[in-house]
Amino acid sequence: MSGLRASEIREILKVTERPEVISFAGGLPTPELFPVEAIKEVNRLVLEEAGTKALQYTTTEGFPPLRKWIAERMNKQLGTHLDPDHILITHGSQQALGLSGKVFLDEGDVVLCESPTYLAAISAFRAYGCEFIEIPTDEEGMDIEALEKIVTTNDKVKAVYVIPDFQNPTGRTWSLERRKQLAAASRKYGFVVIEDNPYGELRFEGEFLPAVKAFDTEGNILCTGTFSKIFCPGYRIGWIAGDKELIRKYVLAKQGTDLQCNTIAQMEIAKYLELYNIDEHIDKIRETYRIRRDLAIRTMEQYFPEGVTFTRPEGGLFAWIELPAHINAREVLEKSLEENIAFVPGGGSFFPNGGHENTFRINFSNMPEARIEEGLQRLGKVLEGFI
Repeated sequence: MSGLRASEIREILKVTERPEVISFAGGLPTPELFPVEAIKEVNRLVLEEAGTKALQYTTTEGFPPLRKWIAERMNKQLGTHLDPDHILITHGSQQALGLSGKVFLDEGDVVLCESPTYLAAISAFRAYGCEFIEIPTDEEGMDIEALEKIVTTNDKVKAVYVIPDFQNPTGRTWSLERRKQLAAASRKYGFVVIEDNPYGELRFEGEFLPAVKAFDTEGNILCTGTFSKIFCPGYRIGWIAGDKELIRKYVLAKQGTDLQCNTIAQMEIAKYLELYNIDEHIDKIRETYRIRRDLAIRTMEQYFPEGVTFTRPEGGLFAWIELPAHINAREVLEKSLEENIAFVPGGGSFFPNGGHENTFRINFSNMPEARIEEGLQRLGKVLEGFI
């Protein structure tokens, strides 16, 4: 426990609960698109049609109709070849990461990751005493040649963690070739790949790409997903997909953690998917986020001072800001909070081995357009004071 520390985002979110704060800190979906009326109806129907079942324990693996829908969706969207027995329902994809550490990691093992990478994955894996090696990462994804050099010289490498689609925190997306290369390296050297895919359906432009899992021939690649970004995060329902033997190990790990996920939540989501068009709902989310992404980019282009660079994501929830090397983003955050603007500094949060203090992440999905524009204008003025 002495090696664990609080999530920086969660600490910042305590500040952003004040209504005057314009927050670019969390990875929160926009709440006005939650289908509240439809959920009222599916809740009524589930309780009327199967109330005693919905309020009872269920299997650890999860509600079968929901697992069937997930497998079919992944096959259609991501190019995989799965059936329901490849799927375990989890409390969001975050629990899938925690269970991955429980299944695979011993103290002293090494996890390879993108640089930067998702801070809550760092926390989930670090709880099992692992070390991290950051692999150089560019606009096309992880440098596979650099990864192979490490794998062939370090016998402690146990797993590789990646977010190929609209990566958190940078918003970047891996090329098709890099995905194939990672799967080939996993096949050649036998390491596990944990492919985190919470944002894959949120593409605003460009071509949908197959998952790394689609190129898995040895059963070494696991892929997570979640309803948090395409439906409602409050349900805390996600999943992990993988080789059936590996999923059985995850089931045992989950039984020692929480036995199962919320029965009625799984049944309500399954009923919604049966009665309503999830694609129409996701289309609304994509369009809203595309508009907000475009506004955020235009505003930063207009108001951020010269020398500040940022990514232009094709989807997802985040953009990544790099400041001149001499500027510390934590100091910028202190001044920004005085102006009621919040974001997440990069150094120490998204880099497991520290450094890169001149970076930070912004979220463009949660705030309405007027507040995005106002907040980034204010942030631009704060940045001018540091240049």
